[in-house]
Amino acid sequence: MKKRIIVPAVLIVAAMFTCSAFAADPAKVGVVSFEKILKESSAGKVMQKDLKAKLDELQAKLQAEEKKVQEMSAALEREELVLSAEKKLERQRELRDNADDLKKMNADYTQEMKILQRKRINQIQKDVFEITNKLGKSQGYLLIIEKKVAGVIYAADTVDVTDAVIKEYNSIYAQKK
Repeated sequence: MKKRIIVPAVLIVAAMFTCSAFAADPAKVGVVSFEKILKESSAGKVMQKDLKAKLDELQAKLQAEEKKVQEMSAALEREELVLSAEKKLERQRELRDNADDLKKMNADYTQEMKILQRKRINQIQKDVFEITNKLGKSQGYLLIIEKKVAGVIYAADTVDVTDAVIKEYNSIYAQKK
């Protein structure tokens, strides 16, 4: 008789705990792609356009300097037979100096582009982190991770909040302009 009462009581208590476990709010997790934000957001597109314009400007300067070095080299070849040994050495030194200057200029421009790109990406990243934090708090996310950095191999489209972040970022970016 005791067994008849204890077994149903245990089953009822177990059922109550099981039901409460299923009734609890599920953990809300989101995924965001910073790479997609850089490609598709207004700020990302402006950054890409600005960087391309700067790169084109620097490449034009390099090409002009390279053309100057090539012209000096061609002139030296043409005049090599008529120049005195002193003048020939002087022109060769000038040519080497200009070629070295060209290499240094190329290295400086490359470094300048890297610094400019890093600076712009860091600013966008800072803005995106702020927006993502606000989005996470307002929509009750437990966790929002970045796809590439976190090493996410697969994430369902339902947990991807990138488009919402881009939409919010575009509206904030439009107000800043």
